Amino acid sequence: MNQTETIDYKHGKTYAITVTALMTAVTCILAPLSIPIGPVPISLTNLAIYISLYLLGWKRGTISYLIYLLIGLVGIPVFSGFTGGPAKLAGPTGGYIIGFIAMAIIAGLVIDHFHQPWLQLIGMIVGTIICYVLGTAWFCFEAKSTVSGALSICVFPFIPGDLIKMIIAMLIGPAIKKRLR
Repeated sequence: MNQTETIDYKHGKTYAITVTALMTAVTCILAPLSIPIGPVPISLTNLAIYISLYLLGWKRGTISYLIYLLIGLVGIPVFSGFTGGPAKLAGPTGGYIIGFIAMAIIAGLVIDHFHQPWLQLIGMIVGTIICYVLGTAWFCFEAKSTVSGALSICVFPFIPGDLIKMIIAMLIGPAIKKRLR
């Protein structure tokens, strides 16, 4: 029985849907809070995703992010810097927004199937690397940038903060999950 099935069995579908909606709301609150340091702002989106993966498992955690993405696509300002709409997805940072889907799936599968913290951290790192690859490729295409230029402004400055967000999620995600049981 995986994490999501445990939630369904113990509390029922209504509970699982409610926690999914709450994590979507948390993402909608945290993601717009950003620090503009260049073309790609520092945001708390990935922290919200990681926490939702601990609470919901990979399937519902990814669904929670997809709902957030749809909310932003219809124009509600939930993306970084309180922006929204399809233009954000088509812009230079759109690849990172899409990359978060792959990140959620990969990190979530590892978090669900491995309980050792170091393996969960590796899963989050691998998921984030995939997000970086997708986002940087799109940034290079959209901004007509070189790979080295894109890495220097879109990836390298974010690595320390992303590692800190992973550690924060590893500390508070399981603690919140324990309280919800």
